[in-house]
Amino acid sequence: MRKIGIIGFGRIGRIHFNTAQKLKNVEIVAVADPFANKMKDVFDQYGVDHYSDDFNEIINNPEIDTVFICSPTDTHANIAIASAKAGKDIFCEKPIDLDINRVEEVLAEVNQAGVAFQVGFNRRFDPNFFKAKEAVLAGDIGDVQVIKITSRDPEAPPLSYVKSSGGIFVDMTIHDFDMARFLAGSEPVEVFAVGDALINKDIKQYDDIDTAIITIKFANGAMAVIDNSRQAAYGYDQRVEVFGNKGMVKCENNTPTQTTLFTNDGVVFDKPLYFFLERYQASFEEELVQFFNALETGQETPVVGQDGLGALLMAIAAKKSLKENRPVCISEIS
Repeated sequence: MRKIGIIGFGRIGRIHFNTAQKLKNVEIVAVADPFANKMKDVFDQYGVDHYSDDFNEIINNPEIDTVFICSPTDTHANIAIASAKAGKDIFCEKPIDLDINRVEEVLAEVNQAGVAFQVGFNRRFDPNFFKAKEAVLAGDIGDVQVIKITSRDPEAPPLSYVKSSGGIFVDMTIHDFDMARFLAGSEPVEVFAVGDALINKDIKQYDDIDTAIITIKFANGAMAVIDNSRQAAYGYDQRVEVFGNKGMVKCENNTPTQTTLFTNDGVVFDKPLYFFLERYQASFEEELVQFFNALETGQETPVVGQDGLGALLMAIAAKKSLKENRPVCISEIS
């Protein structure tokens, strides 16, 4: 029986709480959140019996063997290092940190402690994207040449969120950077990004954008293009295409139904699912299943710390590229 503590009980913490509750041989011992004293109604709603406003109570609890880090990004590294030193296995939401040196410090502590560590890149576990990866690994499409990723949110976040998000590349596109690297099966060597604030000009005051196109070159010769928008009027647009010398694999949007109506007036089918939780619910469940399977078997977790670092390097390169209006080599960053 794995006994876990969850640090941070905002939206993602609650998602992992609900998911972990469904798993056999997993017990949620306690939750910590800095606003815990004001969240009694929330804890009652979720059935949380033991909670604290101090994350150290999770780390120092001898009954807990696994820590889930679901707190704000700027707290991830401190909590991860403390958890590793306490001998706890760790599931950490992305990104590990916004600073490369700090991420490397976390990974060094994790390695020294010999604990398991997984980064929350849940989209790898989406049934559609995972099947595309399987097609690549099986050689069905031959050598990967071009990867296309479309990732557009249904609604732009409020400026209060943008202010502390770290920017579109580390907040939103980081999932797409990881997916491109995952599908390419290779390390990135060059990133070029263009973008602007086309949805809300006020975003610029926080040195951020809401619309971007990023191209990536990989060491194995593959190329990728990612297009991002903070607001798609028709829903949550999540598509992937991988093209190779023998064929192509493509993932379209998930929709509420697979029904298409054909009439004299035209062809009508459902818009994409609107909310990320609807679109990626299965992936949130599968990532925890595989995480705990790895802990049980002693195998490496499916998304290791180096994967988190790889995506962060791409995000920092993209930000530098946008600012300097030129391609940026990953070697300049790392």
